[in-house]
Amino acid sequence: MLQTHALAATVGALVGFEMSVSRMPAKPREKRIIILGATSAIAQAAARLWAVNASHIVLVARNSERLNAVSDDLRSRGAQTYTVAMDLAEPGAEQEFGRLVKLIETVDVVLIAYGLLGDQNVAESDLAAAQRILAYNFTSAAAWCLAATNQLISQDAGALIAIGSLAGDRGRKKNYIYGAAKGGLGVLVEGIAHRLAGTGARAILVKPGFVDTPMTAGFHKRGLLRSSVDQVARDIVRSAESRHPVVYTPWFWRWIMIGVRHLPWAVFKRLDF
Repeated sequence: MLQTHALAATVGALVGFEMSVSRMPAKPREKRIIILGATSAIAQAAARLWAVNASHIVLVARNSERLNAVSDDLRSRGAQTYTVAMDLAEPGAEQEFGRLVKLIETVDVVLIAYGLLGDQNVAESDLAAAQRILAYNFTSAAAWCLAATNQLISQDAGALIAIGSLAGDRGRKKNYIYGAAKGGLGVLVEGIAHRLAGTGARAILVKPGFVDTPMTAGFHKRGLLRSSVDQVARDIVRSAESRHPVVYTPWFWRWIMIGVRHLPWAVFKRLDF
């Protein structure tokens, strides 16, 4: 009888141990990430969040000095980094995507974070300036999106995240050239998301509101509607695990832009924004 009780106690202890082990939170898997436009403020903030899990991150941007500074910062936070200096908007640059993937063998997340705001006033009369805005924000970004999509399809896994803009939701006189490019990119990414539906891969368009970054330093920020780079970065990192094809950040911009898109023309044409 004593032996029976002893055996039962031992079995119970072992079961309890196994249950306690199973309840321990699993360590987040190291992610393999490619960031195009890695020196942008938003991209750096997102990379710092990914670095916590010792992710392998390929950093791509034009300025090698700034790229190395970003790489050093991420390594100090636990990430394994690889730097590639190149002009992402150069025609045909997207053909290098396969080489970027080989650095980390496979890819979990591709973040397209580069862009060019440009000067609307100049671009209205200088067609070369307008073409540069369109090339940076749509033509080249679209090519990188398509190259990344083919890779994700071959893996049947991974997420493509492209940073769009509220400017792409409705044409406005102060930024319609930039807005046209971002609007086109948005349609492309939503179409890719539709193509990937039902597969293990996904595509997400992230639309930030007014964000305090060097890119928007010369613009008046709209009071309570402005958001921080860190807030946008957190939403980008979360979106990588989401199945929602369009993410507004902060979330309330979705409802604001619904209103903007549905304003009657008679009202809209009187607005100065």
